[in-house]
Amino acid sequence: MKHLWPNFVVFSLLWPVCAQSQERPNTIVVGQPAPPAVDNLPIKRVVLYKNGVGYFEHTGPVRDQQDVTISFTSGQLNDVLKSLTVLDLNGGRITGVGYGSASPVDRQLGDLRLPVGERTSLSEFLGALRGARIEVRSGPTVITGRLLSIERKTRTGGGTTLEVDYLALITDSGEVKTTELTPAFSVRLLERGLPGKVDRYLNVIASGREADVRRMVISTDGTGARSLFVSYISEVPVWKATYRIVLNPKTGKLPLLQGWAIVDNTVGQDWDNVQLSLVAGAPQSFIQNLSQPYYSRRPIVPLPQSVTMSPQTFEATLLPGGAVLSGTVTDASGAVIANASVKVYDIGGALAAETTSDARGYYEFASVPPGPVRLQIAFLGFNTTVVNGILASSERPTKHDATLQVGSQAQQVTVNAQASQLQTSSSSVGFSARNAGSGRNLGNTSELPLSTRNFSNIQRRPGVAPPLDPADIDAARANTESSAQAQELGDLFEYKLKQPITIAKNRSALVPIVQSSINAEKVSVWNERAGLPRPQRALWLTNSSGLTLDGGSFSVLEENTFAGEGIFDPIRPDEKRLVSYATDLALNVSSRNTNEAQRISKVLIQGGVMTHESEMREKKTYTFRNEDSTPRTVIVEHPVRPGYQLRSENRPAETSAGWMRFRLQVEPKQTAALVVEEARPLRTTYTLTDLTANQIALFVSQKSINTTIEAALGKILAQQKVISDLDEQKEAHEAQTMKIFDDQQRLRENMKALKGSADEKALLQRYTKQLNDQEDRLEVLQKESEKIESQHEQAEAALDKMIKDLSFDVTL
Repeated sequence: MKHLWPNFVVFSLLWPVCAQSQERPNTIVVGQPAPPAVDNLPIKRVVLYKNGVGYFEHTGPVRDQQDVTISFTSGQLNDVLKSLTVLDLNGGRITGVGYGSASPVDRQLGDLRLPVGERTSLSEFLGALRGARIEVRSGPTVITGRLLSIERKTRTGGGTTLEVDYLALITDSGEVKTTELTPAFSVRLLERGLPGKVDRYLNVIASGREADVRRMVISTDGTGARSLFVSYISEVPVWKATYRIVLNPKTGKLPLLQGWAIVDNTVGQDWDNVQLSLVAGAPQSFIQNLSQPYYSRRPIVPLPQSVTMSPQTFEATLLPGGAVLSGTVTDASGAVIANASVKVYDIGGALAAETTSDARGYYEFASVPPGPVRLQIAFLGFNTTVVNGILASSERPTKHDATLQVGSQAQQVTVNAQASQLQTSSSSVGFSARNAGSGRNLGNTSELPLSTRNFSNIQRRPGVAPPLDPADIDAARANTESSAQAQELGDLFEYKLKQPITIAKNRSALVPIVQSSINAEKVSVWNERAGLPRPQRALWLTNSSGLTLDGGSFSVLEENTFAGEGIFDPIRPDEKRLVSYATDLALNVSSRNTNEAQRISKVLIQGGVMTHESEMREKKTYTFRNEDSTPRTVIVEHPVRPGYQLRSENRPAETSAGWMRFRLQVEPKQTAALVVEEARPLRTTYTLTDLTANQIALFVSQKSINTTIEAALGKILAQQKVISDLDEQKEAHEAQTMKIFDDQQRLRENMKALKGSADEKALLQRYTKQLNDQEDRLEVLQKESEKIESQHEQAEAALDKMIKDLSFDVTL
């Protein structure tokens, strides 16, 4: 049957299959010579991932029945075999894919049946030839025979001890002869086939020094010129991201973020004008050893390794802000509007929070990012109102009432909030060694006391470059264009280079991938549990670039001078992160803890249970001293502790999974303190029916209950006393009844013993009268017990109702 190969092949078609093909035998027809093979089909596209895997595409022309070769390293071949895709784009077909296979060196040496390892000495080599026929020459002596053994012996002479190897042979005449292995010693192999095995052994050992290149041959079949497409994945070095953050507050512009990618080409051929993409993500991938013959063996489990990273990385934001924004939504007549949709957007336009107004038209946001925010309010039957420029502050609540106009919700009314008047001031400090210590003007020429600041007045010599102006450097940075175009790829993020790139084999390149302004606030961070002696200089970044920033190292440049460096994790668009880069030597810190047990603050009675609520308050005071000539914004990281509630008026600017971040302003040469007060609620429960008069008296003395609760509990105790008295009466009646029953039993036994004499008849009459009187008494006791039981049931019902109806929620 004719084999019909598809033009799309995923995997490798081995040469034995190709050799059996009826349509293309392994023979060359005279008059139709095969076209020369295409050597190393060029790479056109490369996509590098963060998990150490790269995706490669080759495209190139082929003609008729032409072979195409691609060179790989042995490390690449396994990934290629499990991901190879070959596509003939013009109606041709793929008839086979072959590659050079190689067994491990130890396996090849084992196939020689020569017991010699990969690394062996002369003695070990000769010992492996035991039984072989050899000729030994040592000076003028020649011995021929079969090798018996090689032994090491100790020889002493002239006051020295030497270890000498001796060779023992059995000659053709059956004589055993021994000779010493001297520097003039030589051996010739006489046994048939043995020189060939030794030659193969040396070839296997020498092959380990050859270049690690495996050539894959792709065989095609078709007519005329066609295009061939080949793709696969391969293990490659992980591409690295590194960033530069340029701070220059004098320009009045946002800091500049520059991102670079470090790319390494370690595959088997050059990248010549390839389209390169860098993906910030890690799709799942693994290594499977497909290129070598498989031999079953136990897995090798490596020992775990620990990786230590020195720069500090702060947790991501959990609650975006600590500012409080509230207000009331009304219509033009002043009537409140309930269930209105209220949304808050941050300065970057990202949705920060949303809620609805309650029945009073009131809305409140407890965690709004500090700074300018935008408020959007919408309700059916009214125009959507947008308020710009509301200044939210974490230091005091912000209130903004909104009035909606009747209309369509699709129509939008935009208003601007009344801006707060901020008092600003500036001061200039003369250049001195003491002022330079702040680090702010380090390396900056703008503050140098030169009388010739206008360099245009300087006489320029021919061939000498004009003096360097820092403004030119800033302009050059701002005009630098990124060489990559970024886009989302589902859970991944891609930086695609705009122009093809050329990287020679075993070379690396540094490629710009990000060039954007970014929101960044310069702060100092203090975390007491970090174990650092001083606060850290940090940047509070908001990723306003619109791009996903892959994790990597960053350097900070301030006033055209290196200011520090650090590391951050991947940052998504509009995400806010805190990253440190230096130690703030100008801030001194101290902290103090105080604990205070509070009295009962609340009493709750419901369902027959009384609950006392109190709390244990803890106060943490952080004190900072700023010895610099410039102010400091300090971010204090205070731990989030389960079971504790914040009681202080200071609210955190934001909260992460493990930390609350508070903002504190410390003026130059001043001391400022931050007080964080927290409380841990304590609850104690009592069953009302178990309370005693002594316990209630103790509650009153401790002021754990008020007079109203005391009176209500007193009524319960009184009712419990009534029930207790009825219980005592019941017990007394039951005791009398049991006594009568016992006495009647005695009388009846006595009456049975009487014989009927005259004296006994009188005694019988007496016993009979006593029994009658006791029966009358039992009847009375039974009626009284029934009455007491009825009263007892009524008293318990009254107590149950009293307890059920008793409900208090009192704050003391």
